[in-house]
Amino acid sequence: MAKDRTPDNSRGTGGGSSRSGAGGRGKGGRTRPPANVVTQQRPWGLIAGAVVIALFAAAVLGYAVIKVNEANANKVESIDEISGAQTFEYEGGLHDDNPISYEQSPPVGGPHANVWADCTGTVYDVDVRHENAVHSLEHGAVWITYNPDEVSDGDVAKLTELVDGVSGRMLSPYVGLDSPISLQSWGHQLKVDSADDERIKQFADLMTFKSDSYPEPGATCERPDFLADPLVAESDGAAATPSAAETTPAP
Repeated sequence: MAKDRTPDNSRGTGGGSSRSGAGGRGKGGRTRPPANVVTQQRPWGLIAGAVVIALFAAAVLGYAVIKVNEANANKVESIDEISGAQTFEYEGGLHDDNPISYEQSPPVGGPHANVWADCTGTVYDVDVRHENAVHSLEHGAVWITYNPDEVSDGDVAKLTELVDGVSGRMLSPYVGLDSPISLQSWGHQLKVDSADDERIKQFADLMTFKSDSYPEPGATCERPDFLADPLVAESDGAAATPSAAETTPAP
């Protein structure tokens, strides 16, 4: 009679233990170290600084654009765009040191003295001799005049700011002027009632050394002898006594 056989589980149990142990170990029975996870830090300080710089640059650029637009807002390209400006035709190069009777007051062209009035951004406190001022117009200058009895010191200060130090411009009182303020360039004139009139700057900016608008382009506005001893207009239209400047011939 055959004997009952009891299954031998010793192999299976041993094998199971071996496989179970292998599950938590690496090759050779060593435990794997846990992986190090590094979190990348963002450079928030640099980002914030760059944003601030960009905003500042945008603000500066925007401000510059606004200022340029403001400066160009009232800019004109032609004398015809300035309301009230008048144009006259005069031949240049006619020198005459005698007293001259002009059609316009202040004069804007025609015969004139050999010596020009200094027009290097010059502010005169006297009514300069008109015959000399007209010669300055021939050189491309803008001559701004005012009636001293009709403008305030503040008005004169505003006109001075527009003229002082700007080559090709000069300012002087003009006795008996029929308007508070009058601007002249060769063959052009504008009369206004207020120093705040925007047309003053329009005229000065357009006509100072304006190409093809005066007879002697390239002529100098410097006349230090006249600046040091300016000739003064006579109330009756007679010429002032000649000074050293008056006896020097024009180029």
